[in-house]
Amino acid sequence: MAKPEPAEVIRLVEAFPGPPPETNDHGRVDDLLDGAYGALTRNWYPELRRRAAAHADGDCLRERVLEHVEAVPSFRLSDGPTPLEERREALAEAAALRDDVREIAEWYGTLRSRLEGERASLTRGERLLHDFGYALAHVLFLGASSPRAVVRRLRLAYRTVGVRIDETASEGGVEETKFTCPYRNVAGGRCGERWVCHEKLDRVDDGYVSYLAERGIAYQRPRGCVDSEQCHSTVARDGPARWWPKTPPAAVGADP
Repeated sequence: MAKPEPAEVIRLVEAFPGPPPETNDHGRVDDLLDGAYGALTRNWYPELRRRAAAHADGDCLRERVLEHVEAVPSFRLSDGPTPLEERREALAEAAALRDDVREIAEWYGTLRSRLEGERASLTRGERLLHDFGYALAHVLFLGASSPRAVVRRLRLAYRTVGVRIDETASEGGVEETKFTCPYRNVAGGRCGERWVCHEKLDRVDDGYVSYLAERGIAYQRPRGCVDSEQCHSTVARDGPARWWPKTPPAAVGADP
């Protein structure tokens, strides 16, 4: 699967299935999904279209589009591995009221998987960086089996390459690191700000992501430095949490 070209990103975004004109059940669906439906259709999706258009014009990195896709308003269906039955019943009722509840989940799954891409979709140079990160992870994270242990090694790796750690936080099993990267403007005049950092060097972090995912650790590699000198990353236990729209109604027995 190849990473989508900007025109393909536009096509994927414009395939958004809803919502149809508001009817009496619109408010009911939004209530059932704790406001996630309305926030997604009224606020999140227009911003996604704006970013996709900016990406097509060369004014926005694919990473910025993906970052917004990952920040989709969501409706939680489990607490870690524990199903939340009342919320699954609410999703089933919402899906029975409006077909686009199911269709949005299917569209979101396609959009996210295409934007994230796979190792095979990388260029030869990007694959080398990914594989270097994957190989390095075997040494860097050897014996680290918890998010706290992993993040200590990760921060060491950041510092080793000149990254300044600005803030750290630990809450609810999630370890967050805010830092300033010295490479954000490398070749900025020729390739654009953050292009080398996020579109190329982050492939090393992708290698870390691959290695840690195999061991049940979710590493959210650097994000969020568009309007700031800082980036941030998180490390957490990769549990089987489920939420709409990432999880379609049928996947949790909530299809009408």
